[in-house]
This record gives sequence, C-alpha cells and structure tokens, in this order.
Amino acid sequence: MQKFLTSSIGKKTVMALSGLFLIMFLLEHLYTNVTLFFGDGGIEFNETSHSMVRMIIIRVIEIVLFLAVFVHVAQAILLTKENSNARSVKYAVNGAKDTSSWNSRNMGFTGSVIFFFIVVHLYNFFVPYRITGTIGGAGQETVAQDVVAAMENPIYAGIYLISVILLAFHLSHALSSAFHTLGMSNKKYMPIWDKVAMGFAVFMGIGFGSFPILFFIAKLMHKDLLNWGM
Repeated sequence: MQKFLTSSIGKKTVMALSGLFLIMFLLEHLYTNVTLFFGDGGIEFNETSHSMVRMIIIRVIEIVLFLAVFVHVAQAILLTKENSNARSVKYAVNGAKDTSSWNSRNMGFTGSVIFFFIVVHLYNFFVPYRITGTIGGAGQETVAQDVVAAMENPIYAGIYLISVILLAFHLSHALSSAFHTLGMSNKKYMPIWDKVAMGFAVFMGIGFGSFPILFFIAKLMHKDLLNWGM
C-alpha cells in the first residue's frame, strides 16, 4: 500500500478520489445556495445552514472535507513537481501547446486561484458564522442576508465570478482525468466521458455564477431578490 501511494499512479488515484469528494461537496453547496432564490427572505437557506451545523455527521464531513482539500492540494504540488522534473524539454520547446488543452496546461494556475478563493470564502463566512459567531445570531444579520450582501459587493462579486469561471475550466479537465485515472475510460468511451466532464463543468459554472450575477443585477435594479416571494 505504501509503495502504491508513493507511486505516480497512486498519487493520481488519491488526487482523483479527493477531487471527486470535493465535487460531491460542491453539488451539496450549490443546492443549498439555490434556496437563496426561493424568495422567502432566506428562511430556507438559514434553516438548512443551521440544521447542518447541528448534525454530528456534518461536523465529521467538514473535517474530512478540510483533509480532502489539503490532500488534493498536496498531491497536486507533488505531481506538478514530478512532471516538471521528468520533462527535460518544456512545453514551449516540444510543441505541447499544439497537443494539449489550455485547461490541462494551466491546472496549477486555476487550482491556485480556486484555493485562494476558498481561503477568502472561509474567512468571510465560515469564520464569522462558525467560530466568532458574528453573523446569524440574535439581533444580527442572518446568514442569508450576509451572503447576499457579499454578492452585491462589486469587488467580492467579481472575485467570486472569476473564481467560478476558473473552477469550471478546472473541473472540465479534472473530472475527465479522474475518469481516466480510475480506469473508467478507453478509446471508445473517453470522448463520452470528456463530454460529460465538459457538461458538468458548464453546469457548475452557470450554477455558481448565477449568484453574483443575479444578486448584483437585482441591486442595480433596486430589486430585493431575496424577498421577491414575500
């Protein structure tokens, strides 16, 4: 097992599995965020957020999630270093730009931006909500109101949208690579899995990108998107 985990294919397998776990979290996170569009003043979003915090299984998953992020980033750094050391001729020289996609050549860049955004996102929401208790308490803004306020901020909305776009590019290549690493592809089915990965990436990009776009536009039009149904 140790030999496998320290091998190149072992590192890629661990990276693929940790990435798939993070994708599952993204789907759950997207579903929770969609409740902000219910027009109920954020009641459903707040209740979902509060109920998840009180569940022991969610606390355990959070720990696993943080570990998955760490493992995914660590494996990415190790694999990038190994690939760099193995290449005696760089992309610009051997013409790899003609045979590889922009996504595959810039996974380190897109991953770094995503990791930076995760840190910013945790600082803005996880820390005040779960650690300092400065939002969502009595007499304070609700979690939903705090999220919407951030989405209406042009700077944060811009950072969020750019990060989401790069996330979509990252997911497109990452999911396709994960299928290949886990032995779910061959010459016949790989084009299908590539399309599945692309479709999923576009879906996630549109899904998460809708929040800063719609809430910021609503603010410019002096509309209260959070309370439209009340």
